[in-house]
Amino acid sequence: MKVLGGDLDSVLPAPRYVIITDSNVESHIGMDLVKLLRQAGIRVELLSFAAGENSKNMDTVVDLARRMVHLGADRQTAILALGGGVVGDVAGFLASIYMRGILLVQIPTTLLAQVDSSVGGKTGVDLPEGKNLLGTFYQPERVYADIGVLTTLPQAEIRNGLAEVVKYGMIRSPGLFDFLEQKWRDIVSLEPRATAHIVFSSCSIKADVVSADEREGDLRRILNFGHTVGHAVEAAANYQIPHGEAVSMGMVVVSRISVAKGLMPEGDLDRLLRLLDRLNLPGKIPANLSRKELIDLLRHDKKARSGRPHFVLSRGIGQILVTDDVSREELDAAIEASQG
Repeated sequence: MKVLGGDLDSVLPAPRYVIITDSNVESHIGMDLVKLLRQAGIRVELLSFAAGENSKNMDTVVDLARRMVHLGADRQTAILALGGGVVGDVAGFLASIYMRGILLVQIPTTLLAQVDSSVGGKTGVDLPEGKNLLGTFYQPERVYADIGVLTTLPQAEIRNGLAEVVKYGMIRSPGLFDFLEQKWRDIVSLEPRATAHIVFSSCSIKADVVSADEREGDLRRILNFGHTVGHAVEAAANYQIPHGEAVSMGMVVVSRISVAKGLMPEGDLDRLLRLLDRLNLPGKIPANLSRKELIDLLRHDKKARSGRPHFVLSRGIGQILVTDDVSREELDAAIEASQG
């Protein structure tokens, strides 16, 4: 955070900055950042909204936009999105539509946001009918990830982010997966060098994928490894299971399908299960979730094409395949083997 003032002034000079954050981050580091930037001679204001997924809606966006108008924010104003995924989504969406688009800088404060949601340009808000049904693709000018803020997070939040890091190793980088296996103790304890390595590696992988396929054509779909099943788990559990844990379960299910199809060596599934266990991530779907409901939810996945859900399967660590060739029987067997 300490370099932010000088960097903004030299790389992204704007006459005014508005920090968008939530009530939790505001009380922890929001006002500290305001003070830091003002000491650097930067004109900055802070606007916050109530923390939580319930605030991720158009009412929040309109309220923030009106408050920006009252501040006198114009087309030269830049938004600094300070917070986790909800803040990034809301502030990014606001930046993309305020006066037809103003500068956006992402400052993610959770591991999940640092390794995933702050990179790629997806913004959005929820409707009563579903999540992320309104949104835009809008790239930030900069992403600043300060790993020092991660030490203030509960372990559950760290696990949320680690699931995405494992995903990047599975889809694109055997080297990152090896690093996670070798340095898992340092990673769980947030040792600075290990943490910096996984954040940088994850962002680099996602940036490479997004730069080749910004608007989610075919290549970007590999980022959904574990997510199709994971989203179904979240919905079936009424969103009482954290996103990262649901993705962890989803990666196990699609890996079991991959092994059953002869695509993935069984030894790689064993490595995945062992790594998830070491990172305190679940390899089992709760037994009380209905397999039928999970499969029905998968059939109505919003990323399905022509009514058929597509799955990102594994050919082995670092290699993937996107296909709709997964039968109900294969899916049912993989979920059953992954429940307990």
